[in-house]
Amino acid sequence: MGNIVAIVGRPNVGKSTFFNRLIQRREAIVDSVSGVTRDRHYGKSDWNGKKFSLIDTGGYVKGSDDIFEAEIDKQVELAIEEADAIIFMVDVESGVTPMDEEVAKLLYRVEKPVLLAVNKVDNNKRRENAVEFYSLGLGEYYPIASTNGSGTGDLLDALVAALPEREAEEETELPRFAVVGRPNAGKSSFINALIGEDRYIVTDIAGTTRDSMDTKYNRFGFEFNLVDTAGIRRKSKVKENLEFYSVMRSVRAIENSDVCLVVLDATRGFDGQVQNIFWLAQRNNKGIVILVNKWDLLEKETNTMKEYEASIRKEMEPFTNVPIVFISVLNKQRIFKAIETAVQVFENRSRKVKTRELNDIMLPIIEKNPPPAYKGKYVKIKFCTQLPTPYPQFAFFCNLPQYVRDPYKRFIENKLREQFNFEGVPVTIFFRKK
Repeated sequence: MGNIVAIVGRPNVGKSTFFNRLIQRREAIVDSVSGVTRDRHYGKSDWNGKKFSLIDTGGYVKGSDDIFEAEIDKQVELAIEEADAIIFMVDVESGVTPMDEEVAKLLYRVEKPVLLAVNKVDNNKRRENAVEFYSLGLGEYYPIASTNGSGTGDLLDALVAALPEREAEEETELPRFAVVGRPNAGKSSFINALIGEDRYIVTDIAGTTRDSMDTKYNRFGFEFNLVDTAGIRRKSKVKENLEFYSVMRSVRAIENSDVCLVVLDATRGFDGQVQNIFWLAQRNNKGIVILVNKWDLLEKETNTMKEYEASIRKEMEPFTNVPIVFISVLNKQRIFKAIETAVQVFENRSRKVKTRELNDIMLPIIEKNPPPAYKGKYVKIKFCTQLPTPYPQFAFFCNLPQYVRDPYKRFIENKLREQFNFEGVPVTIFFRKK
């Protein structure tokens, strides 16, 4: 499983801008108002061939009366406990502040790599001023400017050198199905119902699963490893934030799975916490099945299921080609249908399309519906092939790849899904110079 890196610091020092630069997407909200990062943001990054997951925490404000800031403080402390390395970000414009000193005191006790990043160092005068951060007692600092990327290379070199080496997972031919979701959605109960024994402690109190555990499942002709991912541990020094731990454990489990069964509580819906886990799985190119548990608890009318499914698909846009199974673990309703669906999604993710078949089917479609002209120039696609990766990626070779717009890429993806069954699986498409 990959390493996790937490970015911590007081509000308004540029953590979210730095996070967005590293994951090359604008996902975290960046604003000059203190504390706008209310939630954690998660992303994938890599440097010099080493991949890691990033957490952008909220700004740390010790002793604040603001209920949001108090919650952010808990989440920062939890992130520090769960991460493999910490980037502590400060701001050269404001210099060393009492809040910086509070965060530094918190980090003194951490027996993990801590890298001090002094942000907004975009000229020589500020580089000289950054020397005062030695007073925090955290050793060497790294002057950076997150807005233009200056200095981030040296920081990332030091980060990947400091990250601990993780033991390689045992090679297994069995696919891994990770059961993920927010606390108390019924993940452990789902596995217990499948294997027919109470291997996992199941209570109505969120957070009773302490460790991620694998179960080999080989009934009804299916054989794979089921992974219960909650793995929520209690920390004596920190107030619990169980949903935070749920996502932290899910980050690790998702990275090491083939298919993610995202379990949600029908009474709570496809809320922000579940969406966060869903998009983590999608960004990691995993197969996905949505399991709507506790369906027996909802009062239903004729179109209840159809309307519920439509509301979920709206939140999933544009990746809506995902199977949704309505289950009741308590009544063992459709739980084996859920597994059959997951196996099908695994097969979809592993599907290899022969190059000749791909060209015979896709090139006539492209000829009938070519990319629209751009700046008076026409794109001609001559050849396509599936790339040799664990999940579906396709390369289309043409004369002017830079002129292929996103709407046409979505059109090609939709046609691939129509012709070949990739339900539940993210599909990546590249246009390359012929």
